[in-house]
Amino acid sequence: MAIHTAYQSHTGSRADKHFKSTVFQGEQLMIGLNCLEPGQSQHVHAHEDADKAYVVMEGRGWFSVGGETFEAGPGEIVWAARGVPHGVENQSAGRLTVLVAIAPPPK
Repeated sequence: MAIHTAYQSHTGSRADKHFKSTVFQGEQLMIGLNCLEPGQSQHVHAHEDADKAYVVMEGRGWFSVGGETFEAGPGEIVWAARGVPHGVENQSAGRLTVLVAIAPPPK
C-alpha cells in the first residue's frame, strides 16, 4: 500500500449521490474523500462509536453538527465527536471536496 497520495487522484462524481473514495483504512483510522456536486448532500447521521472530522479541500459547504448549522470553506476543519449527529450539504455552484477521517473506522 502506498504511504502517500494526492487527494485529487481520489476525486470523482456521481449523478445519484455524492462520490466517496477510501484513501486509507487501518484498524484505528479511516481516511476518505467525499465530493459533493451542487445540490448534493450527506444526510445527517451519527457514528455511535467513532469520532469524525472533515477538512474542506475545495468549495464551500453547509455543515450540521449537533443541531448547529454553519458554512465552512477551504482549509477549515469540522468535527463531530462520537454519537453527535452531523452532515453536509453543497449549496454552492461548484464542487465541494472534503477529506474525511473516522476513528475508529466503521465496521
